[in-house]
Amino acid sequence: MSNSSTNRPRRDRYINPLTDFGFKRLFGTEPNKNLLIDFLNVILPPQHRVRNLTYRSTENLGNTPSDRKAIFDLYCESEKGEKFIVEMQKAKHNYFKDRSIYYASFPIQEQAEKGDWNYKLEPVYTIGILDFIFDEDKNNDDFLHIVELRDQVCKVFYEKLKFIYLELPKFKKSLDQLNNHFDKWLYLLKHLPELEEPPLPLQENVFMQLFEVAQITSFSQEEKNAYENSLKYYRDLKGVIETAREEGREEGREEGKRLILLKQLSRKIGTIPDEIKLLVLQLAPELLDVLSEALFDLDSWEDLHNWLRNINEG
Repeated sequence: MSNSSTNRPRRDRYINPLTDFGFKRLFGTEPNKNLLIDFLNVILPPQHRVRNLTYRSTENLGNTPSDRKAIFDLYCESEKGEKFIVEMQKAKHNYFKDRSIYYASFPIQEQAEKGDWNYKLEPVYTIGILDFIFDEDKNNDDFLHIVELRDQVCKVFYEKLKFIYLELPKFKKSLDQLNNHFDKWLYLLKHLPELEEPPLPLQENVFMQLFEVAQITSFSQEEKNAYENSLKYYRDLKGVIETAREEGREEGREEGKRLILLKQLSRKIGTIPDEIKLLVLQLAPELLDVLSEALFDLDSWEDLHNWLRNINEG
């Protein structure tokens, strides 16, 4: 008699931190903020070491009602006033770098004071955890990029604005090759759902807390459902991107753009009815970039519905 359990697909013990649910579960809640603090401290310069932080609203409005708004994955502030935007990016999209600059402008502008103000600003960091490789950087093995304003002789012009990007696909180290705390964080971000038990090199206090928080069996049924939905979206998106990469099919690339666009719309305006999602999936290819730009002006699924109706009628 065969053992039926050997034919069942392995169920992950730990969540995938690259899903929206997994990322927020590990880094976006007050009880677990020491995980985010520890992660930030392995990539920040020593002078900006974080001892405590406060979560800020992830929705940031411009200075006037007509200004567009930004929706961050995580936005927090240290006890010294430094601002941190932490973003998980699963796929590259058009104007990715422009988006980083645009988002960084919000924590800069919000520091403005009424009346007589000397323009002194607190540091702003944008940290991008990327599940893709910059196209122009495919032949470079460096997976950590620290970007700042420099002059023509590469001297730092302004040290209070930094962009830090981690290209996870380039991190190739195995468990026995991990040299430091930074390596261990990257290994966990990339391999957590593959683990069945906390391996010995990762049995530090902060990581043991992470393993406990990430254990799926401790979730409520509602949390399990939310995670499964998030995981399905992640896998669907990766599948579409991989198909487009391997086969080079235009329809694959367009489908990937539609999935990314739906994700951006959901983050911007909340839950979207299935019938409205279907209309987005049926949009002509030339209208995808148009909607990508228009989404900044949409505040509800009703606004999206009206936009789609006007496009179709036009």
